[in-house]
Amino acid sequence: MFFFFGSSRRLLTMTTAMAAANYTSTITPLRSLDVPPDAAQRTAHHVRDKHGNTIRFRNPHPSAGETKSVWGMTSAFLSERLSGNLTAPDISQVKIPSVKPAFPSTRAVSLTEGGPLRATWLGHACYLVEFPSGLRVLFDPVFEHRCSPLSFLGPARYTAPGCALGELPEVDAVVISHSHYDHLSHPSVVELAEKNPHAHFFVGLGLEKWFRASGIDRVTEMDWWEDVELVLTRKGNGEGPESMAAMVSCLPSQHSSGRTGRDKDHTLWASWAVASGGKSVWFGGDTGYRVVPRLPTGVDDYGKEYENLPRCPDFAQIGARRGPFDLGLIPIAAYTPRFLLSSVHANPFDAVEIFKDTKCKRAMAIHWGTWMLTVEHPEEPPRLLKEALKRSGLPETGLFDTCAVGESREF
Repeated sequence: MFFFFGSSRRLLTMTTAMAAANYTSTITPLRSLDVPPDAAQRTAHHVRDKHGNTIRFRNPHPSAGETKSVWGMTSAFLSERLSGNLTAPDISQVKIPSVKPAFPSTRAVSLTEGGPLRATWLGHACYLVEFPSGLRVLFDPVFEHRCSPLSFLGPARYTAPGCALGELPEVDAVVISHSHYDHLSHPSVVELAEKNPHAHFFVGLGLEKWFRASGIDRVTEMDWWEDVELVLTRKGNGEGPESMAAMVSCLPSQHSSGRTGRDKDHTLWASWAVASGGKSVWFGGDTGYRVVPRLPTGVDDYGKEYENLPRCPDFAQIGARRGPFDLGLIPIAAYTPRFLLSSVHANPFDAVEIFKDTKCKRAMAIHWGTWMLTVEHPEEPPRLLKEALKRSGLPETGLFDTCAVGESREF
């Protein structure tokens, strides 16, 4: 069911056409877009062997601090628990708002170019975005009860998905940020591929092998700062627009990858941008922003004493070179203990800085309200998000919001 990840890569060197149930999909590399000028900078996240082959990936900036191994991170957590510094909150009374999503019965083909896009939160990092062109893109779909390699052990949902996977409308593209179990589910992607025969999957370097081993061939793996054009052309007289086009961009994030104790960072983690029908979305997936040292309880790590801690420069480059974006989907949770997790998980104060750096016009929060991955109370991140917005002089509502699971918003 689960496969070891390799780090091989099949280069995007030609336009490929793929048969579909209702659409024919074409993927074409775009090579003339704005990218960082320093070629070494663009590949600094690659770790190579003596022959020049990429063997794994890394976070290239000081904002990530020192890389911790899986066992190092686990032992640090155990040490904190045994010392009494970490206490899991009581979630027995937690009820994250949830509504049944109401998807349009047909594609939004009546919307004009540049009209509103529609985004529906399905829990954790999973969003279904419907673009004015009619294109439907699903981000990080995980519909299982546990985000774990085992069905009987591991973090269990305290909030159900917005709907069952089979209740989704037809999906055209699936975007995966990285390989961790709360973002990549084998049963979910296999079912999606079966139910959506023309849907194309976009993944970071090294993950194509895993998808093909799972029986999914409509997959394109990409490196940071690579862009492709996705064009879907309707076959026959079926429902939906005659054609839909999108630019899909693989962009940096500060995180890690792995599904076993032996494959840490063998595949690439990424944020993504998708633009179609005159609207654009930036999907943060899962990311840190700045590494924070161990501090006494209650100390503000954005106070004057710590304001010069290194920040990940990639987000400002994303904003400058691919922004502005109509909508950002930005993670806000799984950040405690801060000194262990700040390099790979944004807290709400980081999230607001990322929002500003990436030049998103509006944003919705992701990566919260679904599984207990760390030890902050599940209802804390939305509260701190309002505080972070206020501290930045931004409106507490209407700009960067949370919503109910299953709720749809238009942008």
